[in-house]
Amino acid sequence: MNIREMRTRLGDTQSEFAARYHIPFRTVQNWETGLRKPPEYILSLLENRIKEDLVNRKTATLPKYDSRKSDLPKRSDYIGALSWLKAIRDCLEENVVFALDEALMCQGLFGGRSDEYIIWVYGSDAVTRYNGVVILGNSISPYCVKEKNGLRFTDLNRTLSDALANESILDMQGITEALSQYYYSNDESFDGLFVSPEYQDRFENLANEAIEYYDN
Repeated sequence: MNIREMRTRLGDTQSEFAARYHIPFRTVQNWETGLRKPPEYILSLLENRIKEDLVNRKTATLPKYDSRKSDLPKRSDYIGALSWLKAIRDCLEENVVFALDEALMCQGLFGGRSDEYIIWVYGSDAVTRYNGVVILGNSISPYCVKEKNGLRFTDLNRTLSDALANESILDMQGITEALSQYYYSNDESFDGLFVSPEYQDRFENLANEAIEYYDN
């Protein structure tokens, strides 16, 4: 795909495409008009990232309990979110990347709930042999993945974008709490966070909710 084909597949304007991938607007214009040619490695990176963005980060429904599937360890049986997530990792026996609320737990930005049931991950379809596992995508760019305490998880920017993409079926308490912690530990600023253009308005509303979170 050339740059214009990539952009139109996403349904972005040139300015939206530039904002989504942090490329100067003028550079995108020059690439599309043929005034300049992007390096092959840039084309390859962008194409892989766009393919992921087209297929990942969205799911239609949450799984219901299925007696034919295996059960994962219960959150209430563990002291601390990390010990529970490590048990989940060991049980899945897959190189999964934790996403959404589980990613926030890995980052220490959300404590989770004692009755946690849904597990959000990027990984192979094989992990759905367990109840409660939701796969956002089979692959994810390594640039969006962090590793700490033996756990792999999406970074905060990707977690935020995933939350906004799945807001209709996601309890947003975790991301709101995480944004609030980020704001007050970052000199009352959201600097360093970014979302794709289509989520910008919703992010601004969510940011306001996060600022007021601990006042309610």
